[in-house]
Amino acid sequence: MPANEAGMAAALKGASALDMVEAGARLVESDPEGQSVGVGGLPDRDGHVTLDACIMDHTLNAGSVCFVQNIEHPITLARRVMEDTPHVMLAGAGAEQFAASLGMPTRDLLTPASAAALKEWQATSEYAPIINIENHDTISLLARDEQGRLAGACTTSGLAYKMHGRVGDSPIIGAGLYVDGEVGAAAATGLGEAVMRTLGSFLVVELMRGGMSPQAASEEAIGRIMERMDTADLQVGYIALGADGETGGHAIHPHFSYAVHELKRGNIKGSLVESSHA
Repeated sequence: MPANEAGMAAALKGASALDMVEAGARLVESDPEGQSVGVGGLPDRDGHVTLDACIMDHTLNAGSVCFVQNIEHPITLARRVMEDTPHVMLAGAGAEQFAASLGMPTRDLLTPASAAALKEWQATSEYAPIINIENHDTISLLARDEQGRLAGACTTSGLAYKMHGRVGDSPIIGAGLYVDGEVGAAAATGLGEAVMRTLGSFLVVELMRGGMSPQAASEEAIGRIMERMDTADLQVGYIALGADGETGGHAIHPHFSYAVHELKRGNIKGSLVESSHA
């Protein structure tokens, strides 16, 4: 809810859909209380907080960063990759070098609470996904502004206690996020490996292109995961936003939550859809 409120506050000042999703993502990235994104994110098993993020607009422009350390706002860095370089994705030390060239400050992202959680986990060093608990989580946002432009953003610290170097679906265009301004947008949260294996967000948008509603497309994409994988201990959720502002969302297991904010002024409608933890 706070991420959506930040995005809508930007919209009230005339921000574009791209500005809206960045504003919402930045708010969560700076919150040390959340352990799935940005500052305070749970580390990998070696104690490093590594971040992934991507952003995409209605014209198929996209930017992405992965395996980034010590950068508070990877979503802003991803946007600068999109706007200021000929590339879509920068990784690791290269992304950090680009951030330094932009004058982005560095900081230690590991908070005392997350360090304590790592120490507790190291007592057994057993990785066991827990459905609807923030050990595999993402903040995904989709927006439609008052001009009808779409945009989306994803940002995450990825799986808690993952192997060092692991990258999930969130920075992968077509997996964690996909936006087509003529059709709609979709984004994912949950276990990234399942999303990557099915290119879920691209699938949702393509199903919408074929005539499905955002809700039906989300349900179909989840159904394909359930048909092919053992999902007893695996959660994935999708959110979707149509070019007309219609929304939808679906997940493998119950209690997946997402928020929808709408702004109506005259005949103009702006929307922002955000899925935080499942």
